[in-house]
Amino acid sequence: MDKILVTGGAGFIGSNFVHHMINQTSCAVINLDKLTYAGNLNNIKDLRHEKRHKFVRGDIRNQKLVNSLAKKVDAVVNFAAESHVDRSIRTPQVFTKTNVLGTHVLLEACRRFGVRFEQISTDEVYGSRAKGSFKETDPLNPSSPYSASKAAADLLVNSYYVTYGLEVSVTRSTNNYGPNQHPEKLIPRLITCALRGRPLPIYGTGKNVRDWIYVEDNCRAIRLVLERGKKGQVYNIAGGSEKKNIEIAREILGCLSLPRTMMQFVADRPGHDFRYSLDCQKIHSLGWRPEVIFREGLQRTIDWYCNNDWCWRGLAN
Repeated sequence: MDKILVTGGAGFIGSNFVHHMINQTSCAVINLDKLTYAGNLNNIKDLRHEKRHKFVRGDIRNQKLVNSLAKKVDAVVNFAAESHVDRSIRTPQVFTKTNVLGTHVLLEACRRFGVRFEQISTDEVYGSRAKGSFKETDPLNPSSPYSASKAAADLLVNSYYVTYGLEVSVTRSTNNYGPNQHPEKLIPRLITCALRGRPLPIYGTGKNVRDWIYVEDNCRAIRLVLERGKKGQVYNIAGGSEKKNIEIAREILGCLSLPRTMMQFVADRPGHDFRYSLDCQKIHSLGWRPEVIFREGLQRTIDWYCNNDWCWRGLAN
């Protein structure tokens, strides 16, 4: 592909994907981001003079703006989303407006101009399960306003494939971690608390399980689906590193040579899913495997937050 539109490209996964496409391909990137609290121009500051990267500040719900950009590209990759579960519990309407209506605007633009569309989704749309792993064909059973809004968007994407024949795909990844992530998320929150000598807050008993994937591995998978994924298909993407939240905290403290007494258990959040797990045979069949093991990725992430406090000093609670 010669040119793509990346929405949410100043956020965490989006900015990492933009860098991946600029550094690893000859593709040109239009980067559309509203710059909410989760979007940060510092995440793409090194691309200011890159001729193949153009940044546009704007809302994906703005049909006129989206149309003007979509007609210039071969594909749209949609990272733009409200994504923090805790915030969705407090202000669910915002999640519906951005994650569902925003996706709808993008789909309409792609339908109008015949542009390929890739939706970046989440494992949370499946809900929780104690054993086994979810396949792409399993029913969706979201638990939070966030995951419900993402599930709704996924279904809307599929409807544009079935009804209009639009060339679409959906990727659902497990928990990402790595550089540029907002400190409201678990791993950067624990790291930044530790670096400031503050207690590391752990929901409930800390036994909730998540599968972790280093963001660069996810970006490679997303690109692969964009280039070789089948039309109308969903692809699960997992790092193969299931960890209890308490284990994450212990590993971070160990890497920083800090005592486990810094962990502090706090009241659990409402509707807290116990475990997420994905079956990734479909993406494996395309030739993808995660390359960064968790301990290596975690150390890279800790080092990045130690050396880039501009990212979080004014944001961390």
